[in-house]
Amino acid sequence: MTRIKKRAWLPLILIISLCLGLPGLYFAGRPLAVEQREEIYPGVIYYRKVHRDPRPMVAHIVTVDLTNPNLRFLVTPPDDRKGEFPLRARTTLQFAKEQQVQIAVNGDGFTPWYSNNLFDYYPHKGDPVKPNGFAASRGIKYSYGPEPTLFLAKDNTTRFNQSMRTVYNAISGDRMLMENGKVIEDLADVLPAPRSAIGLDHGRTKLIIIVVDGRQPFYSEGATVAELGELLKLYGAESAMNLDGGGSSTLVIQLPGGNPKVINSPIDNYLPGRQRAIANHLGILISP
Repeated sequence: MTRIKKRAWLPLILIISLCLGLPGLYFAGRPLAVEQREEIYPGVIYYRKVHRDPRPMVAHIVTVDLTNPNLRFLVTPPDDRKGEFPLRARTTLQFAKEQQVQIAVNGDGFTPWYSNNLFDYYPHKGDPVKPNGFAASRGIKYSYGPEPTLFLAKDNTTRFNQSMRTVYNAISGDRMLMENGKVIEDLADVLPAPRSAIGLDHGRTKLIIIVVDGRQPFYSEGATVAELGELLKLYGAESAMNLDGGGSSTLVIQLPGGNPKVINSPIDNYLPGRQRAIANHLGILISP
């Protein structure tokens, strides 16, 4: 009888173990949904912001003091200056490692692109692609388009949509989110999704990068475009631009003495933690 009773308990123990273990597996590898603030380099602060209302949302914010003389920017350099598709697709982590930048975020949307399923998508790593908007890397212009653009001069002077006399670094996005301190009305808002954006404060002395995780129920369902604008306003942006989102949204940080690491929870082809190979990126180099 004792042996039979023990056997009867086995299914119940298995069910309890699954109930306790499956949530752990689901959340494994994601950043903790706990708020955080850390100055990771002089003048560079990383925030993790957790929202519960109107839905679960985890946002990652980096603010950068542009007056720091030890900062330099780098937009992904072209692999082919003269071809129709000047870049070879690479993940944001791949870009950070190749260019040895300490901070990297995904950039503009790009073409060609499609994602039907895990076995039918484009691009793979190394496939030729082209950003949708204007792009330049350290004086080399390699893409043109009608989108709004962030220009970054050699001396770290930054501004939206006003080309410098000499274009140095430039990266584009699909729309402006903020202008003159106000979130733009009628943003053609859509469903919550992973989002990336970049902004400047009123004096253009602070750069604000935001990446919101999304499409991950019970962890982070994402932000609408309007909510993204409000987040940028909360962290001091006076003007801001939307970058590519969805499976492209990725933030990479290399902490002092460590290796580059994906800080958020990207999702591509509905697989949490999977990075998408994309066209260009914005990198920040911080010398000691």
